[in-house]
Parts: sequence; C-alpha cells; structure tokens
Amino acid sequence: LLEVDEAGLERLDRELLRSIAEKYGGGPVGLGTLAAALGEEPDTIEYVYEPYLLQLGFIQRTPRGRTITALGRAHLGAAPEPEADTRLF
Repeated sequence: LLEVDEAGLERLDRELLRSIAEKYGGGPVGLGTLAAALGEEPDTIEYVYEPYLLQLGFIQRTPRGRTITALGRAHLGAAPEPEADTRLF
C-alpha cells in the first residue's frame, strides 16, 4: 500500500518533512545532508519529492538549504515555529 495521506503525500514525503522539522530544527538543511539522512539520492529528492512539497508550500528552497514552512509544520501536526521578537523594548 502506498499510504497516501489527505494532502497526497506518501511515506517518504512525510519523512522528508519530519526530518527537516525534527532532525534539523526546521532548516535550513542542504540537499546532500537531507539525502543522506533519508537514504535517497540527491537527484531523487530534488526532482521527485521536492516539486510537490514546494507546490503545496510545505517547504522552501533557500540559498542555505531547505526549510519547512508553517504549512508543512501544520501538516505534520507540529507546533508552529515561534515568531522572533523584533521589539527593542
């Protein structure tokens, strides 16, 4: 069975999201590091799994690596990342 969830994500899609969120504190995490953590080839991550996660808005690509978004955290049922306090006083 493919174990597809309500958003259309398969097991590895969810593992990728969970890895960014839990192992790497939400990111950024490089493609090579992510591929090694998941036991997949970097090209497979980049061309098979990432496009749909990007389209859903669950991850972002930044110059420093992949990060999970608030939508991605919500899909996993994780608490949103706290907002940075930008007030001076």
